[in-house]
Amino acid sequence: MANSLQNYISLTGRNSSLVIDCNNEAPQIMYWREKLSAQSTGQMMSILRLRQEAPASPMREIPRSLTPTTGQGYTGHPGLSLHGETDQWSVATEISNIECLGPNHYKITNTDISRHLQVIHTLIMDADTDVLTITTELINKGESPINLDWCAAATFPIPSYFQHIMGFEGRWAGEFQEHHLEQNFAAYVRENRRGRTSHDSFPGLIMRTNSTDQLQGEAFGFHLGWSGNHKIVAEKMGDGRAFVQMGELLLPGEIILQKGQTYKSPTLYASYTSNGLSALSQQFHQYVRKHLIRPSVKNKPRPVHYNTWEGIYFNHDLDTLKDLASRASTIGAERFVLDDGWFIGRNDDTAGLGDWFVDKTYYPQGLTPLIEHVKSEGLEFGLWFEPEMVNPNSDLFRAHPDWVLGTPPNPQVGFRNQLVLDLSRKEVFDYLFERIDSLLTEYDISYIKWDMNRDINHPGDEQGKPAVHNQTQAFYQLVAKLKSAHPSVEIESCASGGGRADYGVLAHTDRIWTSDSNDALERLKIQKGFSYFFPAELMGTHVGPRDCHITHRNINMAMRASVVLFGHMGMEMDLRELTDDEIVELKAMVALYKKHRHLVHSGDLFRLELPEYMHGLGIVSQDKSEALFSYSLIACSPASLPDQFHFAGLDKKAVYQLDIIWPIKSGEHWPKASIFNFKTNLQDIDGKQFSGELLMQLGMQLPLLTPQSSLIFHLTKVS
Repeated sequence: MANSLQNYISLTGRNSSLVIDCNNEAPQIMYWREKLSAQSTGQMMSILRLRQEAPASPMREIPRSLTPTTGQGYTGHPGLSLHGETDQWSVATEISNIECLGPNHYKITNTDISRHLQVIHTLIMDADTDVLTITTELINKGESPINLDWCAAATFPIPSYFQHIMGFEGRWAGEFQEHHLEQNFAAYVRENRRGRTSHDSFPGLIMRTNSTDQLQGEAFGFHLGWSGNHKIVAEKMGDGRAFVQMGELLLPGEIILQKGQTYKSPTLYASYTSNGLSALSQQFHQYVRKHLIRPSVKNKPRPVHYNTWEGIYFNHDLDTLKDLASRASTIGAERFVLDDGWFIGRNDDTAGLGDWFVDKTYYPQGLTPLIEHVKSEGLEFGLWFEPEMVNPNSDLFRAHPDWVLGTPPNPQVGFRNQLVLDLSRKEVFDYLFERIDSLLTEYDISYIKWDMNRDINHPGDEQGKPAVHNQTQAFYQLVAKLKSAHPSVEIESCASGGGRADYGVLAHTDRIWTSDSNDALERLKIQKGFSYFFPAELMGTHVGPRDCHITHRNINMAMRASVVLFGHMGMEMDLRELTDDEIVELKAMVALYKKHRHLVHSGDLFRLELPEYMHGLGIVSQDKSEALFSYSLIACSPASLPDQFHFAGLDKKAVYQLDIIWPIKSGEHWPKASIFNFKTNLQDIDGKQFSGELLMQLGMQLPLLTPQSSLIFHLTKVS
């Protein structure tokens, strides 16, 4: 252990400092806020944070360490909960070793000698992005087994004035919805038991002050990089201390550690800002770009997709698909993804899953004729899989009914006519790898859309033990093995939309299908929530059919197309239904996307503070020389004219040329003020030059438009 004068660990980012006190039995976060100078020492902090004995309270306040325990006398939600044959439940570790493994990289080992347990914290602060990663590891050094019930990745203290909790909830086709509440005494708890990251409880949390908004104020952001069950706790104790914990939610008996065995928590990603929620997101985005996106993917422009799902569903016909590929190429697509229905017996969603062989009824010569045509049109070829699932009506299930997860004799829960394969079984893992590997070897497939369309309701393995943890790890291993065998293949994470979106899956995949809803108005809300932790280039966003297949809302092409520019663009519709005008508009948006995707996929995101009837965001280049901003009118303004539109993130001292680049400026495509065709102010603004400070501080008067209208502005710094 280090000398007592040196037992303060300091991790420093570009804008923040995190200081850990290691002078007592357990490591405690003393400070995590704005960056400190060298004159501020740990000894000073120790004195300033001394708390007196409170009435009707312990004589010495129980420390809120990185992993507080019941054995330490802690009465808040523990960071570690376990039990064994004797008194392991009352574990109380002390610091036994501190290692500096590199700049901003520390390992703290804590030991309970009497109970033969070790708890190891590993912390890394990325100096460029101010994102901290932390894991907690538990090692059983004793002779008897230990049942692990809960192991938080960490416990983070939250200052008392951070009273606003911002969580994320949702449903299928309505993911990433913001959830706001004020913190009171007691705990805010979200638990996910669906066996995948889930639509309804995203593993992210933001704590902010009541004065914090998108462009100013303090906030902490937390995200658990794990694709299975999880638990989020934000508690304010009776003594006034508040904290946040996140970790894997473990089912009873799921983790039993024998002598020498180890459990390591999922990685918790955390960051602090004093510059508003958009700045917090920028820090997470730059971290993901730096550490989680593969260089080969990052260095390649994200290709425009054409996905067949909402165009043909299960109606596979080779001539039709070739026609769609040709039409998609003419519009500007760069990748053609053949969705569900290509394998044997798959005429609808009741049969075929698990039988990963090309259906010769529709493809008598296999996929080669289609792939050759797709490539001749200048498109990459992608293919849909749902490897973790099996239909009871399949050859695979009839041959191996014991390969599925379940809790017999309990009846299986019906869910989309499918069951979940037990990936932790070697024969299941090997079968899936062989089938997918064979197809990737036989055909020129550069992209996989990897789907997962049901929850794991009965997660019992062949021994009858809970299996979500092992299932999640096996999924990671299967994808990793396939990517090792086929390193040029990109993989999209889809789980009936955004049901598996987290940094854990991003260590193995290259794109996230944000939602099954292609309704442009719904997408504005979904994509806003998604953007808090994920950068635009990971966000799959498609121009859907004129009449949305989920909401049945009819939305014009200009509005539908405007929403996809700020993500990874694609199209998903029957292209044969398009009118000549719609083709003109769609081609124009594809061209805009290709022209500006480098900016969208590298710049800083700014979400704008606007009334509920409006939506706006911008992406500004790192050097502030260029920017794109979007304004969408969702409903009618309550006033005669809408509010000002304030740009953000620009260089105050610079002058910018403002060009209105959407909708296209021809005929009926240029926006009118109303059915009475009053003149708007757009012609007076388009192409003019304005100072950055006026664009941000005074703002632009918006025209009176009809709902479901969008404007996109391109700003270029004038030299």
